[in-house]
Amino acid sequence: MISAKRYEDLAIWQLSVELRNRIFKLTETGPAGRDVEFRDHIRKSARSAPDNIAEGFGRFKPRPFAQFLRVARASLMETRSQLQDAIASGYFSEEVTGPLFSLQLRALAGCTRLIKYLESCKGEAPAGWDPNNPFGE
Repeated sequence: MISAKRYEDLAIWQLSVELRNRIFKLTETGPAGRDVEFRDHIRKSARSAPDNIAEGFGRFKPRPFAQFLRVARASLMETRSQLQDAIASGYFSEEVTGPLFSLQLRALAGCTRLIKYLESCKGEAPAGWDPNNPFGE
């Protein structure tokens, strides 16, 4: 198994960041950009997932990390709901949101798999994990 030395190495973080960046770009202009309440809400939920993944990674223990991943999952679901709202409101087309839904689902599935792995660790850090040297340097 390949281990992540930094949260930036995690595919779920990378997918979440890509989703966040695309949502920020889409909400810069147009009707979604002019609806300040909507824009701020979807940006907040999109920003939350990678932040929680990073914060959980920094906890160095499986159980707290898994809890932060659950929060990240919830933020990804909230972002999905906001995208559905954007379609219903006419802000974005299904063609534009299709790739975003794909990113969201991939990040969500990865979070779920990592949560299951962390729960299998039974509260102990995975073998080879050194909290005093989290970057493996």
